[in-house]
Amino acid sequence: MSLSNVAEVSPRPTAEPFRLRRTFAIISHPDAGKTTLTERLLAAAGAIQQAGAVRGKAGTRSTRSDWMEMEQQRGISITSSVMTFDYDGLTLNLLDTPGHSDFSEDTYRTLTAVDAAIMVIDAAKGIESQTLKLFEVCRLRDIPIITFINKIDREGQSPLDLIDEIQGKLALDLTPVLWPIGQGVDFGGYIDLVEKRVLNPQGKTIAEYDQLEDLLDNEELIDNPVFMTALETLEMAQAMLPEFDLKTFHEGHLSPVLFGSALKGISVAELLRTLGDWGPEPRPQPALPAPIPPSDKKVTGFVFKVQANMDANHRDRIAFVRLCSGKFERGMRLKNVRSGKDMAVSNPMFFFGNNRELAEEAVAGDIVGIPNHGTLSVGDTLTEGANINVTGIPNFAPEIIRRVRLTDHMKTKQMSKALSDLAEEGVTQVFRRMVGADWIVGVVGQLQLEVLSARVAKEYGVPITFESLGFEVARWVESDDPDELKRFIAAQKVNMAEDRTGAPVFLAQNAWWADRAKQDWPKIRFLTTKERH
Repeated sequence: MSLSNVAEVSPRPTAEPFRLRRTFAIISHPDAGKTTLTERLLAAAGAIQQAGAVRGKAGTRSTRSDWMEMEQQRGISITSSVMTFDYDGLTLNLLDTPGHSDFSEDTYRTLTAVDAAIMVIDAAKGIESQTLKLFEVCRLRDIPIITFINKIDREGQSPLDLIDEIQGKLALDLTPVLWPIGQGVDFGGYIDLVEKRVLNPQGKTIAEYDQLEDLLDNEELIDNPVFMTALETLEMAQAMLPEFDLKTFHEGHLSPVLFGSALKGISVAELLRTLGDWGPEPRPQPALPAPIPPSDKKVTGFVFKVQANMDANHRDRIAFVRLCSGKFERGMRLKNVRSGKDMAVSNPMFFFGNNRELAEEAVAGDIVGIPNHGTLSVGDTLTEGANINVTGIPNFAPEIIRRVRLTDHMKTKQMSKALSDLAEEGVTQVFRRMVGADWIVGVVGQLQLEVLSARVAKEYGVPITFESLGFEVARWVESDDPDELKRFIAAQKVNMAEDRTGAPVFLAQNAWWADRAKQDWPKIRFLTTKERH
């Protein structure tokens, strides 16, 4: 299947509304330009009038997706935000994820809720560590990926070198969709291989063709050595790369690649087109006892994120639910499979950053916010009745473990609520020692501790600090032999804690002690990840 054949997309089906949904995330290493690209996509789709800078100067607007005060101060994404908007007859649900590795848990859970991802790569830096990590998560779930190589208007690696690196490091086949004409100071536009045209840096068509060699009849183009070099490298790329195949892309093995600049809006409209025309409609969701097809008439969904205090005036708590099947309507009753209780969903919401509107109805692929007071947690499955559990939403063992110190002991109750809320949200994990009354938090990265203390102080009015308590490793423990597990917990009581669900957690001074415990207790499993239900 050539690119030009794919360009003739069949009319969009309308019989089943879920087929008009595209639910996707943007993933990248920090500073690759992800949040800027998010803004540009929204602007290109007409969802906002003006794209904002991540670090807004005085008097200019800041980004729509980074709504938390700390995000705007530091110019980074800390939480995953959701934006629902319309484009070309489709409803797009964009999940903007944190790029910083300290927030990889939030990103991992967000990726359980999408059907496709746009991978943003800095043209100068190529594949970076966090990109690699996030790609591996996508690979685990066979999520189709569109590759956007950003900052092509700056000096960077050559397009062929970048393609070689991506294919080599990710074991992912690539097919060019847009090819740059020069880069850095020589950047002179791009060749659109779908629409068969040459565009200048402002996106204006300057030539059209049937076959690439037709462009050799255009005197203005062939007099430009930068264009001739671009044409030569494009022909080399096409000779060594596979043709585009929609099925292989949807299986997660082939990625269309576009070169552009998010900051200048270069190639952004074409990226939206690629997503709209080729991006997958909602896919079946992994679940027990069987995967959930989007065409199923019964409503099912799962909570992949909980966000407390998005609206500080209302002390609200929103559970973000990815709908897997059925037609959801405001006011309907859904069962929380974990608790076995029914709940009436009376004020469901669609989101645009921290702006929201009432969701009267929604279908598979949509992301709906459900306000609640602690009844919903990450990993919960909501259904119209059947006991189905969506799978693949994990907790990760923390890499940093700290005791929480309360500076005002009159606020113990408020601190307890703050830590419980933020644990349900996934900002931190909270453990209680089996011996003593210490509150312990576990995080993946240092920046999470800073976010935790800032949010507890600002949103709950409780100043807290952290101190080391001599443990570096935490592992959930389980065994097929309940008596053996009881014996282990009794023998290790001083090193034991419980997580927020009451599951036992073994705390070790370091990796050596954790390995020693494994050897001494062969019937006990020491887990680094634990499924959330």
